[in-house]
Amino acid sequence: MEDLIEGERFKYGEESGQAFIRLVSEQKRILYGIAYSYFRSEADALEMLQEATYRAWMNRKSLKDPDRFAPWVTRILINCCKDELKRRRRLASVKAPHTSNDGVMEMTSDRKLDMEQALDSVKWKYRQVLVLKYYRDMTLAEIAEVLGKPEGTVKTWLNKGLKQLRDKMKGGPSNGR
Repeated sequence: MEDLIEGERFKYGEESGQAFIRLVSEQKRILYGIAYSYFRSEADALEMLQEATYRAWMNRKSLKDPDRFAPWVTRILINCCKDELKRRRRLASVKAPHTSNDGVMEMTSDRKLDMEQALDSVKWKYRQVLVLKYYRDMTLAEIAEVLGKPEGTVKTWLNKGLKQLRDKMKGGPSNGR
């Protein structure tokens, strides 16, 4: 009942700041993980999390159902990440993956590094499905809602992404790229 009241307050603006902060705080680890999977940089991930939070706050009145806050804010974050990647491509300032701002290689296990590099080589649309499925533990239906795609499409993209990932980890050809 308290969640319903809190949701109604969020929806109608009563104490919306407190409710919004609580809802974002509940999602911050998951959102950070998604942003980090796109940029492989703590600073960039935090910047995207901040931008997504700002956009969500500015558009909070467009959220029809407060119970759908998590997929709504996840979609906003993904759009922020895509926008930033497009902006960087336009500026042709490509940052080397797996390096921090001072250029020092981040410490990570070889296996994790191999997986991240293989994931980076997977086609973009497949990679975002893999990230949402395995880093965010979302169901196919939730992923379809977040991406605005049919569930069958998401399932196909997941299977193709897994195939590309397996091929890359085995050192095989990367079909579908």
